[in-house]
Amino acid sequence: MTTSKSHFNILWVQVWVLAVVQGAITLTWLIYNIYLPQLLTQFGFPASLAVALVLFENALGAVLEPLMGGLSDQARRWVGTRFPFISVGMILASALFIAIPCVVSLIPPTTVMRSLLPIVLVAWALAMTIFRSPAMCLLGMYSTPAQLPLAVSVVTLAGGMIGAFKPISYKFILSLGPVYTFAIGSFVMLGAAAVLRLVNPPEAVVDRHQAEVVKLPLQKLALILGTGFGVAWGIRFLMDVLGKVLKTQLNTDNIDVLMVGIGLAIAIASIPAGIFAVKIGNRQAMLCGIGAIVPSLLIMISVGVQIPIIVLIVAGFSLIVNGAIPFALGLVPQQWAGLGIGTYFGGFALAMSLFGVIFTQPQAITPFIGAIGGALAFLFAGVCITVSGFLETYGRLRLPEE
Repeated sequence: MTTSKSHFNILWVQVWVLAVVQGAITLTWLIYNIYLPQLLTQFGFPASLAVALVLFENALGAVLEPLMGGLSDQARRWVGTRFPFISVGMILASALFIAIPCVVSLIPPTTVMRSLLPIVLVAWALAMTIFRSPAMCLLGMYSTPAQLPLAVSVVTLAGGMIGAFKPISYKFILSLGPVYTFAIGSFVMLGAAAVLRLVNPPEAVVDRHQAEVVKLPLQKLALILGTGFGVAWGIRFLMDVLGKVLKTQLNTDNIDVLMVGIGLAIAIASIPAGIFAVKIGNRQAMLCGIGAIVPSLLIMISVGVQIPIIVLIVAGFSLIVNGAIPFALGLVPQQWAGLGIGTYFGGFALAMSLFGVIFTQPQAITPFIGAIGGALAFLFAGVCITVSGFLETYGRLRLPEE
């Protein structure tokens, strides 16, 4: 296949295949979260164990995402490619994914064998961390830095379109049965891995001696971690507030179709968000997104969900989420690209894990508390993004004693 760049300086074929990979990641996590309580109860565990497992997996992801990204950087330096992490990770994740329903269906849930299911579940979640950061690093090869937000918007679109249907997909996915559904997810993942390997262009040879002199950018990594943490808590509070305000305003508990519509709007908005970020700069676009969402959160709890507020939320959300990968890739040296992206994903996972530990009863979070918490979280991310701009300009932040 051709790898010649378009007039946008983007390898569109490779970007669309990477979007399929992102779609496969989103699909498998969607299936996993829907079936997890059912599979646990079928194997003799309480359904409440699902919450603890997800928290534990997020906590492990907070460590393993940056670790795997950093190790892929080392592989890129010494082997000339980070693709072993992508190939092995996706194959392993596919095999473990189909093994999950097989364990439940084929193995009797005796006292001795019951522990096998949680082990396989955690092993699959760990396998998913092996390849995500290395795979997203490929975007740096598929696009020039200036056009990166536009390339990422296609990947964001694919994941967002699939994730948007989560509120109404439960009954349909459960009706397919676990073995058939997990098999679909597994084969989609394998197919995406094969096609990505096929279209990936040869990687440039790395000068090892030159790469070794690049120090670990600790200050920049801290800002990326903080940004991921703030964005994660902001999104978690935002969706909670939006759902509760809509239910109160419409006097109904069934807002699934409406949430699907908002989710699809956010996914589709990623394309204009990418174009906008290319024009004004990705960091500025992310700050614009935060500037749109923070007042929207605060206004929403006073006047309810109005169309202009939804428009601001959709626009702001897409600018922030679509800008995350370009932000991480643009802030760290190319030699630490995997670590940079992994640190963002790690901060996101850490935030989600701590959120579940601190807010053990999310239904008790009032819209007012959620709006204030979401606004503060997004503002924290905005501070990290702003400081990163100063760091890029002046080279490093000086400590007081210096």
